Amino acid sequence: MLMAHPAVLKDLVEQYETLRTLHAETGTDQARRRMDDAAYTLCVSTGTRDVDTALSAAYQRLPGPGGRTRWQGQWQG
Repeated sequence: MLMAHPAVLKDLVEQYETLRTLHAETGTDQARRRMDDAAYTLCVSTGTRDVDTALSAAYQRLPGPGGRTRWQGQWQG
């Protein structure tokens, strides 16, 4: 399975979290639709079926201590 690059995942996670906050603050249908779209994209990008699992998978791929990340089985950073 192809996995999105960590930089792409980072952007998707930030977008989803921002929209989740916006929806919690405003409760508008537009904010909800945008949040759902971001959740769907995050799920597709991580090969998962629900947003909680997608977030977990994305966090595991984001840079860790020392700015290193595991990408396609090799450490880079």
